[in-house]
Amino acid sequence: MPPIAQPGPSVRVGFTASRKVGNAVARNRAKRRLRAAAAEVLPRQGVPGTDYVLIARSGTGARPYAQLVADLEGALRQVARSARREEIRNAG
Repeated sequence: MPPIAQPGPSVRVGFTASRKVGNAVARNRAKRRLRAAAAEVLPRQGVPGTDYVLIARSGTGARPYAQLVADLEGALRQVARSARREEIRNAG
């Protein structure tokens, strides 16, 4: 059964892991961990109508999950600050 579409813009996310991350098992593990972190963080901190791309790095598979979540939260804060600065520049 396909998911029920919700009205209005949604947060979309994509995941990628290059071969530098490791073999297929390591890449899939890294992407699964990123999916879990995104499922936890993006519903409360993601901006509706925004597309996010999460890129696995070589340490993603071994990094503690709590640190992955904290990294994602920090990245979202940084993106939000950058977007606010850009809005201020364009408004003036």
